[in-house]
Amino acid sequence: MNRTLSTLILAALLVFLIGPFLIIVGASLSAGDTLAFPPQGLSLKWIAKVFTVESFRDSFIMSMILAVGGTFVALLLGVPAAYALSRYKLPFGEIVNTIVTLPIIVPGIIVGLALLRYLVVPFSFSIGVALFLAHTALVLPYTVRVVSSSFNNLRSDMEEAAVLLGATRLGAFFKVVLPNIQSGILAAFILGFVTSFNQVPVSLFLSGPGVRTLPIDMLSYMETTYDPSVAALSALLALMSIGIVFLAERFLGFSRYV
Repeated sequence: MNRTLSTLILAALLVFLIGPFLIIVGASLSAGDTLAFPPQGLSLKWIAKVFTVESFRDSFIMSMILAVGGTFVALLLGVPAAYALSRYKLPFGEIVNTIVTLPIIVPGIIVGLALLRYLVVPFSFSIGVALFLAHTALVLPYTVRVVSSSFNNLRSDMEEAAVLLGATRLGAFFKVVLPNIQSGILAAFILGFVTSFNQVPVSLFLSGPGVRTLPIDMLSYMETTYDPSVAALSALLALMSIGIVFLAERFLGFSRYV
């Protein structure tokens, strides 16, 4: 009885998690002219149409630049910050940790409004620069959190042993510490990339004429058009996320370090 109940709960959980994705895929393959499920026949025309919409191409490039660039800069800032917070007892360590965590706790719509009011308007930043700074700030807490966990799980005496054997503190960091936390850095990059790429509230406030991220462009497209193109694009983005994780596992051996 307990085994049957557990199986039913697991099946319900899988349907809850995978069901929306299957519905989106089904709607994207519809042969009809409107977004509907079950699909009205099967066709690949809406998937092909995604690649012909110029606004989708431009906003996809913008989202990729923000996600990759913002996550990279967040790692450059987050790895040293995580190292300092985990290795040293800083006078204001808890305060710094709280400030870094704020973008995760505070709702995105408030973060977007605050950045627009106190960063973009007073300093007259361009839309592209404002988006880049905002996405970097949003990704930074995830990089600090994930990389800090890797530092905490790494024995500090390994670094000290390298120093005692003649390595400089900087050399020990690059030759001993970083290779042993590469799984955490990879996890932080993937989490930051996905978070930045799918960001809506902050991008909604900071986007402007000619400069929009892909999620914002998809919302604008749905306001005027109700064909399955957005469903097709959503399915492609989901498959892209799955592909990123698969490639990370296949070529970087992610599971070996987890």
